[in-house]
Amino acid sequence: MLVLALDTSTSTVTAGVVDLPESGAPVVRAQRVSAGARKHGELLMPHVLEACAEAGVALRDVDAIVTGTGPGPFTGLRVGMVTAAALGDALGTPVHGVCSHDAIAREACATRLSGNMVVVTDARRREVYWAGYDAEGYRITGPHVEAPAVLVERLAGFPSVAAAGEQAAVTGLPVIGPATPGPAGLVAVAADVLRAGTDPGPLRPLYLRRPDAVEPGARKRVSA
Repeated sequence: MLVLALDTSTSTVTAGVVDLPESGAPVVRAQRVSAGARKHGELLMPHVLEACAEAGVALRDVDAIVTGTGPGPFTGLRVGMVTAAALGDALGTPVHGVCSHDAIAREACATRLSGNMVVVTDARRREVYWAGYDAEGYRITGPHVEAPAVLVERLAGFPSVAAAGEQAAVTGLPVIGPATPGPAGLVAVAADVLRAGTDPGPLRPLYLRRPDAVEPGARKRVSA
């Protein structure tokens, strides 16, 4: 099965073409990964097309699309999810959403950890997104959004041997890779449903915060 994997939940823009065999781990045929916190919209589709060209496939050859659903900041996260949804609609291809932290954890745990781990990414506003995982990369808690100091306090109740993600260092734990979701990790999270041919559920972004924009209130009365 040929899968297109996308993620824009972090400051990194990621696109890749991945082979998912009937059994075993996903194999990345081509990928494009660039740091660009404010260039998600500019970089994502060129990355998709470049990865397809390197892999020697056309977009119509893709059997499924997997996209990270966050947690992530509003604008960047929407770019990846909307692009995946638009491609799926245009190509008649199923689009599966997966938690971006799960993708980081699945790759990180390939190193065979001896205990729990946490994934920590930048939520801006002096906060981080984080989630806790067992040694196999399956989520136990989260994702949450909190100040780094609060996270460190919570880790006393969630003993861990390592941390991954772009903000992993705030935990004081040994840092392991990857820092951001990669194509192999994204597809690994969705592997079971992809192989089973399960219809994807609705794409739901993990913003974890209420939007800043609010409906305007009633107009103020101005006296003469």
